[in-house]
Amino acid sequence: MNDSLALRVRDIIAGHFGMPPDRLTDQTRLRDDLGADQFDRIELMIAIEDQVLGLRIDDMALYEIKTVGDLMRAVAGLSTAGASNRGRLDAVPQGEG
Repeated sequence: MNDSLALRVRDIIAGHFGMPPDRLTDQTRLRDDLGADQFDRIELMIAIEDQVLGLRIDDMALYEIKTVGDLMRAVAGLSTAGASNRGRLDAVPQGEG
């Protein structure tokens, strides 16, 4: 993932939870550290999809994303996917959860 996309996604996450982006680490847990319930996760994915043109995160993958790092890896995987797979996320690498 290029640096500008990583910064953009981190800014979206931070803005959604009302905190400075520099307070987020890859180990920051969406539920335990940020208090994100299922609705927060859905809203966050929608915000990312709306602001990152062409990005589509599979609804089932949403349940596998536990940390900011998981989310960043998922977005990175989508941004570097081949043309035949672009726009869908079918599996998310497991992170620290």
